[in-house]
Amino acid sequence: MKRKVALAFSGGLDTSFCVKYLSLEKDLEVHSVFINTGGFSKQEEEKIENRARSLGVATHKTIDVAERYYQKCIRYLVYGNMMRNHHYPMSVSSERIFQAMAVVEYAQDRGIRILAHGSTGAGNDQVRFDMIFQILAPEMEVLAPIRELELSREAEVEYLRKAGFNESFEKHAYSINQGLWGTTVGGKETLTSGQGLPEEAYPSQLKEVKPKDLTVEFDRGELVGGVASIRRIQQEAAALAIGRGIHIGETIIGIKGRVGFEAAAPAIIIRAHQELEKHTLGKWQAYWKDQLSEWYGMMLHEGQYLDPVMRNIEKFLEDTQLFVSGKVYLTLRPYTFQVNGIESEHDLMKASGATYGEMNVGWSGEDVIGFTRILSNPARLYHSIHPYKS
Repeated sequence: MKRKVALAFSGGLDTSFCVKYLSLEKDLEVHSVFINTGGFSKQEEEKIENRARSLGVATHKTIDVAERYYQKCIRYLVYGNMMRNHHYPMSVSSERIFQAMAVVEYAQDRGIRILAHGSTGAGNDQVRFDMIFQILAPEMEVLAPIRELELSREAEVEYLRKAGFNESFEKHAYSINQGLWGTTVGGKETLTSGQGLPEEAYPSQLKEVKPKDLTVEFDRGELVGGVASIRRIQQEAAALAIGRGIHIGETIIGIKGRVGFEAAAPAIIIRAHQELEKHTLGKWQAYWKDQLSEWYGMMLHEGQYLDPVMRNIEKFLEDTQLFVSGKVYLTLRPYTFQVNGIESEHDLMKASGATYGEMNVGWSGEDVIGFTRILSNPARLYHSIHPYKS
């Protein structure tokens, strides 16, 4: 009786190769699992399933984890205003964790003892899949044929052809990875340090030029409408080609990596949430939340989602959101957007009672003189001994 393997399957060339290789060379019974994190339609799911079955898998399973991904991860990224290097919304790095966890659960439910993925040996995904697999299922064997064999794309296509699978794997100029929290775009330009992606590389093209107003609402820091609102905002903003960029950062394995991305909804939602927090959080709340958010994002990026400290940080982040409720008003324009203002019953700006250019009702001018005398005292004492030199 053949041993069974659960393969994280995307429908692309690498995982298609894995199906045939694991079956023919390793003599395994392959059970493909496609984990949809929210970026694929039913029609696209069916296309991926058809490809898996035509490759000869024993069974194929599609698992939608969009809601779980949102509840367990995305909302904390919003609470923390988390952008990798203050720029990239961590689209792939976060979704890979939930794909890996779902594959493990699928295998455990069916008594499968071998796990496989199609990651190469050059990037972050191999580490993320391996770490989750080893943490949640240390007793299981993990196979990564593409990493182990170091094959070229052409060699993979030739292997599939000889194995009797002649479906076209047209080599597109750009590699697209889409999910609920954004889409990444890789191409020859992202392998350089100085070239940007051309207009046609991005999945969403500019379709509208007229500015449009948008309202984003939060309740205790959480986007009202959740997954449905993310999709709605993405659709509206993508038509204006908003949310594009190129991210350069450290890979887990220690080299620099560069990738393009298109993430209109994350860009807008995080910026709107950040503006609402400016009105509703105290200075030190905001400061310490920023520090822990950076740690949370770094740990997530490096596949450390299951470290217990992540649950501690999540509790802190959620606690800071108690009064982060209200509406944020924005205007969208081609390739950009701006925040116009907010409305919240917890707006601390209103509570201050101050009017720009006028005396505040909470103190007098004499109070300010005494306050600044005390505030400046440590520096005054220092410079009385060490006079300042420009």
